[in-house]
Amino acid sequence: MSETVIVTGAAGFIGRWVVRELLERGYSVRGLDDFSNGSRRNIQAFGDRDDFELIEGDVCDDATVSELFDVNPAACIHLAAEIDVQESLEDPQSHFESNVVGTQTVLEACRRTETRLGLVGTCMVYDMADSEEGIDEEHPVKPASPYAGSKLAAENLAESYYHGYDLPVVVLRPFNTYGPYQKTGMAGGVVSIFTDRDLQGEPLKIFGDGTQSRDLLYATDCARFIVEGTFCDDAIGEILNAGTGSDISVNDLAELIASEETEITHVEHHHPQSEVQTLRCDPSKAQAMLDWEPEVSLEEGVDRLRTWLRDQRSK
Repeated sequence: MSETVIVTGAAGFIGRWVVRELLERGYSVRGLDDFSNGSRRNIQAFGDRDDFELIEGDVCDDATVSELFDVNPAACIHLAAEIDVQESLEDPQSHFESNVVGTQTVLEACRRTETRLGLVGTCMVYDMADSEEGIDEEHPVKPASPYAGSKLAAENLAESYYHGYDLPVVVLRPFNTYGPYQKTGMAGGVVSIFTDRDLQGEPLKIFGDGTQSRDLLYATDCARFIVEGTFCDDAIGEILNAGTGSDISVNDLAELIASEETEITHVEHHHPQSEVQTLRCDPSKAQAMLDWEPEVSLEEGVDRLRTWLRDQRSK
């Protein structure tokens, strides 16, 4: 019998890639999703497998989460979350419920069953970065939205279970992740939105002046980082960043993605106060601790995403 790993948010964008990575490594996966952000399409490829099971339910519901853990799991990877920065400014309560209460529910289940936890956080918790320096794990935090605040609160809760109960917890902060299965509407990532709009011949709309920059991590590299980080004994009690170590401005990204005839426009930013100007990861801790580094370049990742989106449109 293979070991079972629990994945909350298993039908989400990153969740489905984590499920795939675990299955490829020989684990069985028991997933949880309420499909508020996730999609059945994302996990369709695993539906007929004996080593994958999905429970539909809310991560805030104690009975559902308790049932999820009745398999003597080898680990839990906690991805279930509300993830929309703009929406969090309009509806902070839903982000508190999912991201803080949901994490507390998972932590209690982990404590009862003595299950190791990989908590997936976000780079959006960090303060502004100096333009020359990458952001390492010691960088000051400054949550600029209820989304970031709730994710940071979740990390602090997890850390308290590590110190208070000796629960094996690793906090994983991937930088901006993109790739197939990501949403292409407003809640999606900038790479997916731009690539989809380019394929439709629609203008690429840049919020603000476009000088804001992002460190863009391909989905398979992110999933590998999450799985390896969760199972690394040396990483217990630690925070680990993952990114490529280089950033690109949104203006340059638009130029990279846009076909010759595609227009690029600038529009007013509706929540400029929540915008982090420079996000560039210093991934050296993860490289040293996990022997992890990204394998997919931005150009290759965009090509893969474009091919996948084109295939989806032709179906």
